[in-house]
Amino acid sequence: MKPDSYRPNNSRSSSYWTDTAPAFAQGAAGAPPETADVVVIGGGFTGLAAARRLAADGARVVVLEAGRVAQAASGRNGGQCNNGLAHDFGAMAATRGMDVAKAYYADFDKAVTSVERIVREERIDCDFLRGGKLKLAAKPEHVAKLEASAALLRKEIDPDVEFLDRAATQAEVASDVFHAAILFPRSASLHVGRFGTGLADAAVRRGASVFENAFVSGLDSLGGTRYRVTSTRGVVTADRVLIATGASERGPFSWFRRRIVPIGSFIITTAPLPDAVLRRVLPRQRTCTTTRLVGNFFRTTPDNRLVFGGRARFARPGPKDDVKSGVVLRRTMATMFPSLADVDIEYCWGGVVDMTQDRLPHAGLHDGLYFATGFSGHGTQMSVHLGEAMAGFMTGKSHDVVWNRDRWPAIAGHYGKPWFLPAVGAWYRLKDAIS
Repeated sequence: MKPDSYRPNNSRSSSYWTDTAPAFAQGAAGAPPETADVVVIGGGFTGLAAARRLAADGARVVVLEAGRVAQAASGRNGGQCNNGLAHDFGAMAATRGMDVAKAYYADFDKAVTSVERIVREERIDCDFLRGGKLKLAAKPEHVAKLEASAALLRKEIDPDVEFLDRAATQAEVASDVFHAAILFPRSASLHVGRFGTGLADAAVRRGASVFENAFVSGLDSLGGTRYRVTSTRGVVTADRVLIATGASERGPFSWFRRRIVPIGSFIITTAPLPDAVLRRVLPRQRTCTTTRLVGNFFRTTPDNRLVFGGRARFARPGPKDDVKSGVVLRRTMATMFPSLADVDIEYCWGGVVDMTQDRLPHAGLHDGLYFATGFSGHGTQMSVHLGEAMAGFMTGKSHDVVWNRDRWPAIAGHYGKPWFLPAVGAWYRLKDAIS
């Protein structure tokens, strides 16, 4: 079946990760307790990592998740756990100073280690692999910039990165469309569905109570950091509340909605491929991203699939837009890897990225509410890391939260619905065309 005629109507619209993970079976029954030391709103990686740490430290923790744990952004991403900033390191140093750039870069590095440590401590079977990441030059014009970036990283913060020329890149990725790459050898991959279930199980083992289908509809301040939290499962009064809801598209989170843009990201996953085919395409099981603003990311899985995603269209996830985006992704994948043009696509889904204006995470305390959010497409590692960091911050045991900054201004003209996304998409595509 040729990519131009491809319509993934017969593929599964669920995430490959959540579809192939064991179910979380330890959700709390009945209503939550009337009081708790901490209520965590959101049962994704951020909330579960925080709950695990807080409960281990002796706090009475209640997690309220509107749906199922780790089924939203945490279970609908590309399964990459990468170090290295989303931004160009040199540009970050130029705008914010070298010390800040180094601190941000180092925290992304620590985040991968945080995930690895939890996997080891809790014995979570999730195929965690430090296989390295390739940042691939999608145009010849990007090569010099990548080479300069690699040199600066080696000099200032990360001596392990390598610049790969075209020949070395093609030995890593069997595609003619890439011209060079930076290799970040400490980056990793994992099965985020199994990790999510394992993290939820670990939080419960440590003493947290996790309530699914508990949509939070009310937050009433009782002074300081104490809040009355109203959910569809019941009402809890908590000494502290952690907002860990990602894009916060529903509920009493208007302050956060003005600062986060929910952007759709879309992914297709092939049926299992012959080992020889997949090992020729990506022989070293790297995670991969491209240098375009409207770029792509891809990786293989232990059961011989290719997971391929990107901002295929500036649209919200949903059945129709997922299918349309799947067509775009299939066509792009076939351009990069002609040998995969006719492979079967078994999964096609979309998810929401909690994008901030500066494309960096934010965490801290606002109006008595603790929060960690805005991971901007790098949440697999940063959500876990910041969830743990905020747990320490809330109990006073740690104040090492790099992303707790003084100001987080609202996005002008943004009140929750991203009406400006088509214009943003057009601008990014224009910049991709001319840069």
